[in-house]
Amino acid sequence: MSFIEGQIVTGDFDREMNVFSLKTIKQFHTQTSLNESQLRALQQYLEQHEHEEDGQIVTLYDQMLVPLSQKDIKALLADLTKVQSLYQ
Repeated sequence: MSFIEGQIVTGDFDREMNVFSLKTIKQFHTQTSLNESQLRALQQYLEQHEHEEDGQIVTLYDQMLVPLSQKDIKALLADLTKVQSLYQ
């Protein structure tokens, strides 16, 4: 298992299961696993909307709203690119 500490997210990458377990996003704690297609879908969505002035909002547990500024989105995309490189 590899620990990932990015600018926006932290988590563990399980090479055997080929899954990323997200632990935090910004300062919020969470527990969710992303397979490669889920991570790629999130990347593609953020890439399509990264230049929107109002940023984006990610929801945790379908309840907690986490605002992402344009700067946050760019940092998150960089983090997700690092994680994407670990998938086999």
